[in-house]
Amino acid sequence: MRGIFKIQLGFILSLAFLLSNCGGEEPGGGEEMKIIPRINISGVSELEGNNGNKDFLFSVVLSAAGTDKITVEYETQNSTGLAGEDYEETSGVLTFEVGETAKTIAVPVIGDEIEEEEEQFFLSLSNAVNATISVGDAIGTIKNDEGIVDNAGDGYMTPLEYDDYTLMWNDEFTGSVLDPNTYTHEQGDHGWGNEELQNYTNSPANSYLDEGKLIIEAKEISPGKYTSARIVTKDKMEFNFGRVDIRAKVPTAQGIWPALWMLGGNFGDVGWPACGEIDIMELVGFEPNTVHGTAHYGPQGQAYSHNMGDKISLPGGAIFSEKFHVFSIVWEADRIKWYMDDQLFFSLWKGDIGTDVWRFNQEFFFILNVAVGGKWPGYPDATTTFPQQMVIDYIRVFQK
Repeated sequence: MRGIFKIQLGFILSLAFLLSNCGGEEPGGGEEMKIIPRINISGVSELEGNNGNKDFLFSVVLSAAGTDKITVEYETQNSTGLAGEDYEETSGVLTFEVGETAKTIAVPVIGDEIEEEEEQFFLSLSNAVNATISVGDAIGTIKNDEGIVDNAGDGYMTPLEYDDYTLMWNDEFTGSVLDPNTYTHEQGDHGWGNEELQNYTNSPANSYLDEGKLIIEAKEISPGKYTSARIVTKDKMEFNFGRVDIRAKVPTAQGIWPALWMLGGNFGDVGWPACGEIDIMELVGFEPNTVHGTAHYGPQGQAYSHNMGDKISLPGGAIFSEKFHVFSIVWEADRIKWYMDDQLFFSLWKGDIGTDVWRFNQEFFFILNVAVGGKWPGYPDATTTFPQQMVIDYIRVFQK
């Protein structure tokens, strides 16, 4: 019995020792576990401007908030753009206080009225303290403003500036590939809700940049089989309100359905039509001289939309595939106006839709596509030739 008692007493003493240490100091003096975040820097691509300097704002973010103050050094480096000529040499130390996860670094870009090629410089991070550098180099792309309107002879142009508006975002398509931080190719061959025939791809055969233009090209790859492209800015470039200008030359063949349009950013949560849809421009091939502007809306779970819109036609037998035209909306809280070459052709106010819910005060994203066939445009026939191209010269978003 005495031996059993000793074993039991030893067990009790051991257990008491363990319990006395529960919630006590951890090995190493009880220091809080350190978080070592990763640092990432993102590039900037903007127009240079003509008068004075313009700050290019580079975004620097942490993967998580640190438990200590974080510092990282930064410095610009030349590429095709030169310090003192195209941008101002910039360096320093960026500091994240405890709890901060995002900062910006401003690099002044020198504006001028000289027509020149697109130029680039680097902003590089180094010597991080209490963090590691995951993406430490970013490119600043200086897009030239001059000469942008030189091709006005092939169609209508709109300016780079408006009274009471600031250019918030634009793409002049001057690079060699679409920016993956802005655009996604939606893909698939399933009718897209309209009994369309094309298979959307991310192939450069169906979408590419050429001489400052975005080309979306529909092709017939075999009898009755078609490919095309559908490009979106979902989750990457979404905004609400402002003036949108899109300059494009659009195809006009039978059964071809080009569109420049927008969906509400909550599309993934509430579906269509509850997310709202703003069609800046649609053309159905059997009406080669007419474009439509429409708003779609309706309750969640409904399979069809309510819609209101109007159309505008070119005079004198002209068709939209012959020259560039500018398709615009002026979008404010509770109202939208549609324009073609600065001609107002439709206005919609919140009160116009009666008791329906107004779906158009939230953020929207762009969709650029060329469909083949569908319930509205009909289908290609013997008069339809391929390939068919939509050529987009620029997209510009201005805000007050």
